[in-house]
Amino acid sequence: MRRIVQLYIDSYKGLSKEAWLLALVMLINRMGSMVLPFLSIYMSTELHFSKQQVGIVLGCFGLGSVFGSWLGGWLTDRLGSFKIQATSLILTIPLFLSLPYFREFEGLAAMIFVMTLVGDTFRPANSVAVARYAKRENLTRAYSLNRMAINLGFSIGPALGGALAMISYNWIFIGNAFAAFIAAVVFIYFFHNRKPRNAHPSVPTLKTTVTTQDRNAYLDGPFIVFNIFCCLFSMAFFQLLSTLPLFYKEVMQMSEGAVGMILGFNGFVIVLFEMILIHGIEKRFSPRQIMIYGTAIAALSYLMLNAPFGIAWLYLAMAVLCVGEMLTLPFTATISASRATPNTQGAYMGFNSLSFASAMIFSPYLGTYIAEHYGYEALWYSSAIVLAVVSLGFSWILRRF
Repeated sequence: MRRIVQLYIDSYKGLSKEAWLLALVMLINRMGSMVLPFLSIYMSTELHFSKQQVGIVLGCFGLGSVFGSWLGGWLTDRLGSFKIQATSLILTIPLFLSLPYFREFEGLAAMIFVMTLVGDTFRPANSVAVARYAKRENLTRAYSLNRMAINLGFSIGPALGGALAMISYNWIFIGNAFAAFIAAVVFIYFFHNRKPRNAHPSVPTLKTTVTTQDRNAYLDGPFIVFNIFCCLFSMAFFQLLSTLPLFYKEVMQMSEGAVGMILGFNGFVIVLFEMILIHGIEKRFSPRQIMIYGTAIAALSYLMLNAPFGIAWLYLAMAVLCVGEMLTLPFTATISASRATPNTQGAYMGFNSLSFASAMIFSPYLGTYIAEHYGYEALWYSSAIVLAVVSLGFSWILRRF
């Protein structure tokens, strides 16, 4: 027991004060993660949209995320991460509050696009801030801490959102707006005029050569291929936020509260284990090895959904997906940050964020289309196959970094 406690202490030791503060802001913001996990159920049961319409609206979410990620990276390199994060948090407040008034398909699709575009300018700016304020030797753990905060918020948000949805879906939108407001206040208070620790992060384990000449993220061949595989990974993984809640509701006959609990379980597992897992493996294995194993494990979790032996089995499948997520996602940010040159961090983090955002355009539509025309069993097999291909793809491209 003492050894386990010491491992937890060691996994958090040495992180900068700023890394903790950024994680706190992210935690508060993500505690309002109520809208997205229930958006598909809201449109299906409350607004009576067809599955195809649900997929298109969620695709608009992804389209807004793509433009927001690109715009956030571009603006961060020109205006700095502080201004972009603060502006994004402030502007999302009225957008969340106005969402309940858009109940028609076209209006809601347009509003979701605008809201996501504004909200996702925050992501590359935040990633750059983590790289600038983290200690150089703790960059991966700083990203893991940030992800831990995201997932702690995500474990609270859906559970609370599920309870609120049983009263009224309008309360979900209000809760998201309130969380964005508190996050904005805390962020501006702590980071106004705070100077960064690093001009550029260096990660020796990735053996990245930084030259004095800036590298263009969008012309960097190996990085382009890497982001294509990140996009494919996300297309399968993001079924977690689109078709998986529908599967729980329609096939497994779970209530909104039960759906919120199992989605919150995802965040709980990551909060409990990610930091200690990253601390234990990052010096024993290369990022390439870890990402290969993580993607393969995520594939296994989707295969498990085709043998639903009950609620306990669904929780086990979710736990396996959590392991795959913990082994893959933190290192995508680390690789992107270390690949960048000093003046292009925003572009590199924005391009990587864009790869995940792009998946949200196609992932919901393809997922709902396959589920509606071929069934959920075909969807889970397809997701597992895509992840297996991505595992091989990471193995190939990361040899060339």
